[in-house]
Amino acid sequence: MILGRAFEDMCAQMYYRGKMFGFVHLYNGQEAVSTGFIKLLKREDSVVSTYRDHVHALSKGVPARAVMSELFGKTTGCCRGQGGSMHMFSKEHNLIGGFAFIGEGIPVATGAAFSSKYRREVLKEADCDHVTLAFFGDGTCNNGQFFECLNMAALWKLPIVFVVENNLWAIGMSHMRATSDPEIWKKGPAFGMPGVHVDGMDVLKVREVAKEAIGRARRGEGPTLVECETYRFRGHSLADPDELRDPAEKAHYAARDPITALKKYMIENSLASEAELKAIEKKIDEVVEDAVEFADESPLPSRSQLLENVFADPRGFGIGPDGRYRCEDPKFTEGTAHV
Repeated sequence: MILGRAFEDMCAQMYYRGKMFGFVHLYNGQEAVSTGFIKLLKREDSVVSTYRDHVHALSKGVPARAVMSELFGKTTGCCRGQGGSMHMFSKEHNLIGGFAFIGEGIPVATGAAFSSKYRREVLKEADCDHVTLAFFGDGTCNNGQFFECLNMAALWKLPIVFVVENNLWAIGMSHMRATSDPEIWKKGPAFGMPGVHVDGMDVLKVREVAKEAIGRARRGEGPTLVECETYRFRGHSLADPDELRDPAEKAHYAARDPITALKKYMIENSLASEAELKAIEKKIDEVVEDAVEFADESPLPSRSQLLENVFADPRGFGIGPDGRYRCEDPKFTEGTAHV
């Protein structure tokens, strides 16, 4: 949780210094959700995220250097600088991606869960008990993909957990004004799966709910919809002046900071000392500083990388990695043929 917070604070600094480009959406305030869920997963389990994906990547084990380099658009990034803030991906860590358009990651997550079930039941890979987590926000729950995929997941008893990070705001639209029933968890039972509401500012409560939902999926008992009521401490993105939300509302949730609450719990229950917690913070500061230094010194992608990963086989389309048109057919000449 400390890594997520410190990393995002550093992102804000780097963005305003011109080291990052495009839209950058930070996760401050929502760390209990990412930590409470993802830290229960195995490496083989999959995570599908949104445009607010940096901390999900870190929680899944993607190194801070690789995430920061990706934000800087460098070749050492987890997507070699081609994904950027909203499209974190790591095959190695089964982070299937951040998705910029709301709802578009849910069908991908449903497909990943289906592949796990297929491998186990059709290909007879008895040890394949992999689970998929699909993260998305409250605004997404009014979109068609959400309802269609809940139906499919329940119908096929897929090993997936749908995790709603309800931070009460869809950009500048209040959740209370955007949906006919603001209690999102109720939509789970409507599709024949458990629906659970949890305090998304309390990592221990999130973890307890996550343990049950992930265990249920792993046992082959089907999907769960979990609504985590949380709050983002910053604007929708770093380009958002955040003038629409009531200062009293922001102050109320700031007082419920999940990191501060966990620190207090740990000290009161003699689980850690102030000195130990400060040592963790110092260590994390060093990790984040190192990530920035590494990203800053890393090379930018070469021009030849521009069209890589655009087509499965660029040469098959007559386009070489350097972006130049090539065609073996003598009746076509470069510059006149259309692919």
